[in-house]
Amino acid sequence: MIRSSPPDRLVLALAQINCVVGAIDANLQKARAARAEAKKSGADLVMFSELFLAGYPPEDLVLKPAFQDSCRAALDELARDTGDGGPGVLMGLPWMQDGRCHNAYALLDGGRVVAVRFKVDLPNYGVFDEKRVFAPGPSPGPVAFRGLRLGLPICEDIWGPDIVESLSETGAEILLSPNGSPYWRGKDSERLAVATARVVESGLPLVYLNQIGGQDELVFDGASFVVNANGEVAGRLPAFEETVEKITFRREAAGWVCEEAPMAPAYEGDEADYAACVLGLRDYVQKNNFPGVVLGLSGGVDSALCAAMAADALGGGQVHAIMLPFRFTSEESLRDAADCAKALGLRYDILPVAHAVEGVEAALAPLFAGTPRGVTEENIQARARGLILMSVSNKFGPMLVTTGNKSEMSVGYATLYGDMNGGFNPIKDLYKTQVFRLCALRNGWKPAGALGPDGVVIPTNIIEKPPTAELRENQKDQDSLPPYDALDDMLECLVEKDMRLAEIFARGHDPETVKKVERMLYLAEYKRRQSAPGVKVTRKNFGRDRRYPIVNRFRDSGAPAFEPDAKVAPESPVGVTEWFED
Repeated sequence: MIRSSPPDRLVLALAQINCVVGAIDANLQKARAARAEAKKSGADLVMFSELFLAGYPPEDLVLKPAFQDSCRAALDELARDTGDGGPGVLMGLPWMQDGRCHNAYALLDGGRVVAVRFKVDLPNYGVFDEKRVFAPGPSPGPVAFRGLRLGLPICEDIWGPDIVESLSETGAEILLSPNGSPYWRGKDSERLAVATARVVESGLPLVYLNQIGGQDELVFDGASFVVNANGEVAGRLPAFEETVEKITFRREAAGWVCEEAPMAPAYEGDEADYAACVLGLRDYVQKNNFPGVVLGLSGGVDSALCAAMAADALGGGQVHAIMLPFRFTSEESLRDAADCAKALGLRYDILPVAHAVEGVEAALAPLFAGTPRGVTEENIQARARGLILMSVSNKFGPMLVTTGNKSEMSVGYATLYGDMNGGFNPIKDLYKTQVFRLCALRNGWKPAGALGPDGVVIPTNIIEKPPTAELRENQKDQDSLPPYDALDDMLECLVEKDMRLAEIFARGHDPETVKKVERMLYLAEYKRRQSAPGVKVTRKNFGRDRRYPIVNRFRDSGAPAFEPDAKVAPESPVGVTEWFED
């Protein structure tokens, strides 16, 4: 028997392309197109992201037998395609085995399914809930592909050392890791640190292929990369963009080395957050087949930023901005809204709400007689605006974009069935201070692929004037809220960092103000449960990451951290604790 010599070169195509959850046939066709492109480039193997055929995350959809069957049928079709002698395929999908559903990665070559590996470490924190729907697989060994031994750790399997160590010890030569890693600020640095640690431990090069695209609140930023065995980054794919890129590995005496790969620039900070919001909005609108969007343009920073993001995501021709003035709306706001719509190239209409507000007030007059005017009457204005915007959405089909920022959503500074109306909120996870920063950023920059115009698109006056809801005479946000720089710091401490009040006091904040903000945060939970989904850009967003009870009487006393000088007696029965002094 004549044995062929091991290959000394591997051309790998990385398919960083946008899939849609549940669109199995469409995902299959995208995979076929990517493989055809890879074949033209001379690739030996084309790699897709985690659960690509199904779309990620499929959540409870993956429990449906019909869905599982459709994914498997699509995989078999794709496997038959590989009988043409072209590149092999690495494809992610749900896989049923022995009555259990696994998060799987399959190797297709020569017209058949050659091997399948299952994800071992199922994440169950933050936005992830995989233990709910998947069973963990056994520790995987490498798979053989045309004389090479490839390790296929799936996403979370590289976040600890054990799986990669097992692959290294059982003969893997290159690590190819498919991922569905959602974006949040600074996530790319975390991924690279984890990948580098696995490379250093194993002595093997690693390819990290990440998903691209928006799925509900989550945005997958792509930004796939390659790390050589010496820990150096050998290649990087663009963030927030679809692409199929070729990379080349060469066998050397010490092992495999990536010798050719693209090196795209990285997005960071506010630019990355802005790009994530644009991609998340675009995919939510387009994947749900809306013809465009409508939004209320008030002349303030929040709606102006949302309008800019919508224009960048969809093009100004698919964005309908409506100004909804009442008697408290200033001429300044009317001018700023019109200037913003013109700069962005939006359709712009003015629909006064006086008749609607006055009609509701007249209907309520018998019940409200003798009571002072207050927040209820202010909220009628917001609800009249929400009703009009929803009616435009219902009549003509565009999705209503809601425009509340994270600061407002945190403390309940929003009106249910009013300005909270809408299908999606691109700035839901941005604090007010960042909204100001992103407005200024957009006036001098826009992300690659943005469809909006260049230059100043948000009038400077919108950024510089004091924010106001204009629901009463001379109203300013700071009449009832702390200054936004202080408020946002308190909220970040409470929401993102779960800090004790005593620790927040120590940052120089007024204790009574901090306690008031904490109380407002808890009381507004019922509003957030009814809010539209929105793009996640922070480590802990409202929704998937932070799940608090609506009925909740806990309040932090503000006392220092509790550190009892005590022990649990080792002989105590389970559930019984004895305290005693040293």
